[in-house]
Amino acid sequence: MSLIVMLIVGGIAGWLASIVMRTDAQQGIILNIVVGIIGGVIGGYVLPMVGLSFAGWVGYLITALIGAIILLAIVNLFRRGSVR
Repeated sequence: MSLIVMLIVGGIAGWLASIVMRTDAQQGIILNIVVGIIGGVIGGYVLPMVGLSFAGWVGYLITALIGAIILLAIVNLFRRGSVR
């Protein structure tokens, strides 16, 4: 995947995950992109372990979204003591 597409998909996934986890007001666009890219790595590692795999750019978005939600849940757990 090219760098531009990775940044766009990561940004969208991070933004959607921040809305789902209610951290959107605390994050800017750069942090959304970082969360989405790290979420893509986490999702790419965790989802095959449970037998799931997605293809295409929509699959990359779903994988990054799930990974970003996991990442934000872990961050919330350490910062607030609850996943929220």
